Amino acid sequence: MSNKLLQQLAYDSGRRDFLRGRSTLNAAVAATAVSAVSAMTASADSSDELIFMSATKLAQLIRARKVSAAEAVEAFIARQLEVNDEMRAVVMNCYARARKEARALDEKAARGEWVGPLHGVPITLKDSLDTEGVITTGATYGREQYVPKKDATVVGRVRKAGAVLLGKTNTPEFTLGGLSGISTASNLLYGSSHNPYDLTRSTSGSSGGAGAIVAAGGAAFDIGSDWGGSIRGPAHNNGIAGIKPTSVRVPRTGHIVDYGGIFDLWQQIGPLARRVEDLTLITPIIAGPDFHDASCAPVPWADPARVDLKKLKVAFITDNGAVGRNATDDDTKQTVRRAAQWLQEIVASVNEDAPKSVLDDLADARGKLSRGDGGAFYQRLADKWGTKNISPQRKASMSTAKPLSTPELVQAWEQQDACKSRMLDWMKGYDVFLCPVANKPAQPIDQPHTDEAPGAGGGWPYTGVFNCTGWPVVVVRCGSSADGKLPIGVQVVAAPWREDICLAVASYLESKGGGWKRPPI
Repeated sequence: MSNKLLQQLAYDSGRRDFLRGRSTLNAAVAATAVSAVSAMTASADSSDELIFMSATKLAQLIRARKVSAAEAVEAFIARQLEVNDEMRAVVMNCYARARKEARALDEKAARGEWVGPLHGVPITLKDSLDTEGVITTGATYGREQYVPKKDATVVGRVRKAGAVLLGKTNTPEFTLGGLSGISTASNLLYGSSHNPYDLTRSTSGSSGGAGAIVAAGGAAFDIGSDWGGSIRGPAHNNGIAGIKPTSVRVPRTGHIVDYGGIFDLWQQIGPLARRVEDLTLITPIIAGPDFHDASCAPVPWADPARVDLKKLKVAFITDNGAVGRNATDDDTKQTVRRAAQWLQEIVASVNEDAPKSVLDDLADARGKLSRGDGGAFYQRLADKWGTKNISPQRKASMSTAKPLSTPELVQAWEQQDACKSRMLDWMKGYDVFLCPVANKPAQPIDQPHTDEAPGAGGGWPYTGVFNCTGWPVVVVRCGSSADGKLPIGVQVVAAPWREDICLAVASYLESKGGGWKRPPI
């Protein structure tokens, strides 16, 4: 049975159950994940070191009985113990449980029983996602010893597919607030994470610990969250691949900032991995309604392998027009331009074009909305979990924030939605949009912090606008800084629900540029 047919059957079944009001889609998703393993595309990864190969290749080696789950778990634990003292990416481990689960999986394998397509693959997870039986702080003091009784939906789905959790990765408080003057994944509980390519540099955030440990070979993959660039920034800074799926494709249930409210559609959850093929494997496993996240939609998953690159029309831009410290550097611009040139070899057309006025207006609306309640949203999170000593960065911004009036807030909301329509109208002329992830490669950790938007100084912020549109975006490494030391990623953007196009293009770019490269640590 083909992968496409399996996906369609699961979708049809899930949609019928959704319309009847039944909560059985999780079973359909799990069954699809188990059945689809026979249709998994063979890995294109040439890596032969267990801790550095793709999760897809590792899963296939385990299934071929060339590597055991226990061997894989021990290898990744050893790597974490080797590098984490310097990186501070993994903040809580569950090694004893992982070893026990790996032994159980190997016993099943010996009987010819396979749990799912991720059988025995060792992973880490962002500390903002609830993990049953494992402390999940969300980087806030109020949850310092909080042990969830249930996995977040995405956590439960990858574990049911056979993945083995090794530990939790560092993030700013509530994924939204860090330490003043510290421009990396940082918080009062665990301190700051460090970039594996240069320990003095930022991991970015908020999935910074996730990006760093995956890049360093300490986990086969991680799952992060993206409210304004929190998957894409770490993928860029740490030289890996990451996907922000279409808004409401993946349920947010069990994430410390979940669903609902004025920011509902901004928050998206997706995997970070060393290779694009892993994003293709993992994202459909975690997607689909769970009947808790009230916004999650039952939209079918399209196979990236069926995308005809020769028919695609591509737009790109290398610079958002920002000036001063927010100006985009030459290395970044050259990397995006080179990616566009690679695509010229295979796609229908490539044009340097962008709806700058729309993106500027969208960034303006996002800025108003994010500051419009004067920090009350953040304070409610702190009150919910009993946190008194909140993030210094957030405390400082809240002390000066001036709330908008109700009419002003509603007007900003309307402005955002109008811009989303204008963006869709512009995208009718293209299938793909390429742009930078950030204005520079990873910057020093102690770079002074500012509450200005990343694109302040005349340009739209490269990441946050696509949380507002809800469009899918994949980041893949396409270059390096001039000295060759720091990775530079490129954003591959497509229209809603077209993750297949994002992944197909990102995979091609990865094949041209090599993608992830082993860090020196």
